[in-house]
Amino acid sequence: MTLQRGVFFDRDGVLNEALLKDGKPYPPADAESLVVVPGARELLLSLKNKGFILICVTNQPDVARGSRTLDNVIAMNEKVRNFLPLDDLLVCIHDNIDNCDCRKPKPGMLVKGAKEFGLDLSRSFMVGDRASDIGAGRAAGSRTIFLDFDYNEPKPNPPADFTCFSLNEAVEIILNN
Repeated sequence: MTLQRGVFFDRDGVLNEALLKDGKPYPPADAESLVVVPGARELLLSLKNKGFILICVTNQPDVARGSRTLDNVIAMNEKVRNFLPLDDLLVCIHDNIDNCDCRKPKPGMLVKGAKEFGLDLSRSFMVGDRASDIGAGRAAGSRTIFLDFDYNEPKPNPPADFTCFSLNEAVEIILNN
């Protein structure tokens, strides 16, 4: 059996707009304020039409920290799932101190998605806007695409396989590689 190709996407800042505070990205407050990146549906459909499995992988540590409810995160994820042609959306609600396998930069969510959908991680991509996204993709053995929005935080080191400045550019890279 030939394994399929997949694309893993971070959620906040990649599939939906992040809120910037002091140059750092944060998730929206709730589903009502969540705005899907303009054009994202069409871009993801272009990948689906080429046979890619599309999976969102998102860290949501505010649940473990008690500053956001699980219901709030579920509502935001459902809004993203209802609007975008995703095959799955995986979420880690742990914080760093939990030392789980699913919190990026660990590759747990990517490995889980790959097993569930029969993906060849070496032929798949991880698209993210933070160093932890790129770390997870690298740890899983995927090709990595860093969306550089010039946040006030460290960039991936070592750098991603590709760096670009929009979801549109990331999709072009995937379709051309």
